[in-house]
Amino acid sequence: MILFPFADYWTFYAGFILFVLFVLALDLGVFHKTAHEVSIKESTIWTTVWIGLALLFNLFFYQYALWKFENNAELLAIPGFIPEAMAKQSALEFLTGYVIEKSLAIDNIFIFAVVFSYFAIPRKYQHRVLFWGILGALVFRAIFIALGSVLMEYKAVVIFFGVLLILTGSKMFFAGTETQDLENNFIVKNLKKVFRIHPKIEGQNFFIKKDGLTYVTPLFLALIFLEATDIIFAVDSVPAIFAITKEPLIVFTSNIFAILGLRSMYFMLSGVMDKFAYIKYGLAAVLVFVGLKMVYLNEAFGGKFPIGISLSIILGLIGSSILASIIIDARKKKS
Repeated sequence: MILFPFADYWTFYAGFILFVLFVLALDLGVFHKTAHEVSIKESTIWTTVWIGLALLFNLFFYQYALWKFENNAELLAIPGFIPEAMAKQSALEFLTGYVIEKSLAIDNIFIFAVVFSYFAIPRKYQHRVLFWGILGALVFRAIFIALGSVLMEYKAVVIFFGVLLILTGSKMFFAGTETQDLENNFIVKNLKKVFRIHPKIEGQNFFIKKDGLTYVTPLFLALIFLEATDIIFAVDSVPAIFAITKEPLIVFTSNIFAILGLRSMYFMLSGVMDKFAYIKYGLAAVLVFVGLKMVYLNEAFGGKFPIGISLSIILGLIGSSILASIIIDARKKKS
């Protein structure tokens, strides 16, 4: 049973989308109207703001869900239905989904660094590329979640994506920590075949006119590449959250909040990413664990693996990989 059906909660979706558009317009139109190099201090403040907004939303969501449940005669008629317990469960599912997506987004950050280095994008223009890239990602994630809410009703699809997550996590684990080379990348090769490319960066422009012809700049190529890779990442991240909850509303809001803070998190971590080389193993373990939930654990625990234990395991895996990275990096410096 879906607790937040779209037909009854479309106004909530609409209000949430309007809020997201408002903060994005405020971000680009006010705080980043002029291109500048984002400092670690500025990015840390914005990262804190985005995380704070997500936590505040989670508190609001708990109170909102409790109010809706307490006034829903159909739900109250279900034997054993306790509004407060279900509201707490929903809020915990949002938090777990947010942590999963935020953790998996770290892989995106490594891709950001590689792409910006390959296309030689100056740091002061990177925010503009990420802004439009993440705006596009929000649209694609909404489409994936809408499809997922339908497809995940079929057990065979759940098993398929569970196996896919296990295989992806295993592949990531054994891939090591080597830097990716984009020179022979399929997406990059085909972008160069499709577009008329201007070799130089011309300010913040994605397109320029020259001799009556329209050229795309390296900023546009970087943007398209980031959009394409995000679609690939969504194949993992969206099913991963559906393993935690079957509520599209929770999947949508937790996913969007995690993506909104990606830009600031990238600028905050870009200078120290080499110190977290082993976090990839933690992310790989998270994917394998979530895949196991979809394939076996949820069914083994009566349809749903305990959400509190899931959150603890995920935080433990990510936290231990971060700690391992810091310890190993410190030992390398001493030797």
